[in-house]
Amino acid sequence: MQRRVFLSLAAVSVLAGCGGYRQSRANPRNWFGRSRSRRRTAEPKPENTNPLIPEREDTIFRRNREKVYEGTPVDQVTRVVVERTSDGGIIRVDGLSLRQGAFDVRLISDTESEPVNGVLEYKLMAVQTENQPQGSERARTVMAAVFVSSQKLARTDVIRVIGARNEQVTRR
Repeated sequence: MQRRVFLSLAAVSVLAGCGGYRQSRANPRNWFGRSRSRRRTAEPKPENTNPLIPEREDTIFRRNREKVYEGTPVDQVTRVVVERTSDGGIIRVDGLSLRQGAFDVRLISDTESEPVNGVLEYKLMAVQTENQPQGSERARTVMAAVFVSSQKLARTDVIRVIGARNEQVTRR
């Protein structure tokens, strides 16, 4: 107990003597001096740019090249469900590919998800390899979903999802 009290008093007295350390060159906070405020000249802003979006640069690791989606239509569309949300709806689609191992499943719209004459049309696509076995139906089942805003749903009467051999249609 006496040793702890002695060490505490010694530590406190050493810390009290370090008041001059704040102004010394050994203190890393004093290495660069005090900061000062200066006026900056305004840089010219290019027109029609959003300052919140950074400009992409071509580097060795990141190049500006468009990636082409290599998906093909899924064999069958088995189910289309539209689930309501507070901001619109989620179109959830189940499909059955010809072979197992399909991946990168997407719902692709040729009209950029805009209804044409009240019809909102999607294609169920997936990247599918030819060298996979056929497998069971459960192994070949794929799922995809897309969000549609309430404004687009208000202009839509029919939602059509197209596969390679069939299509599923849901109406309001």
